[in-house]
Amino acid sequence: MEKPKIRDRFILGLVGPAFGLKGFVKVKPFSGETSHFSHLEKVTLKHGEKEETRKVDEIASQGEMLLIRFAGIDSPEAAAALRGAEIIAARENAAPLKEGEFYVEDLKGLEVVNSEGISLGHIFNMVEGGGGDLAEVKLLSGTKRFAPFRKEFFGEVNFEKGKIVLLEPWILE
Repeated sequence: MEKPKIRDRFILGLVGPAFGLKGFVKVKPFSGETSHFSHLEKVTLKHGEKEETRKVDEIASQGEMLLIRFAGIDSPEAAAALRGAEIIAARENAAPLKEGEFYVEDLKGLEVVNSEGISLGHIFNMVEGGGGDLAEVKLLSGTKRFAPFRKEFFGEVNFEKGKIVLLEPWILE
């Protein structure tokens, strides 16, 4: 299996509803952190298959909420049209990693192996579940299964070899 490529762009968050009268939108950051947003100068907004690059004019915090105003968006109506767009930025603008952390985007494509190193498939996608993140694993048979992405199920992640160890393979049955 081919080693997954390191992604150079990340989805940082999702545009929510318009806020106020000046064209701000509420933003849900996917990392749970917001400090890295303060350095953004421009981002790509992706709505379905359509992508557009927009300059970031202003960023504000409203309690735990993040508000952003993009260039050319100066009314609630214009801001409302952006709702549902993904905010994509370069890797260097993503939330900084702490020791032992990694970006979810980098997990996609990793080969999933059991503790003996036998290939079971690869991580096709990562999704949010009610109790935490779920790894969507595409098995060698082509079938897709979900497994809770927790330390009791997944062990060593080796980005150099493009592999991740599944400690409890029965979870995919």
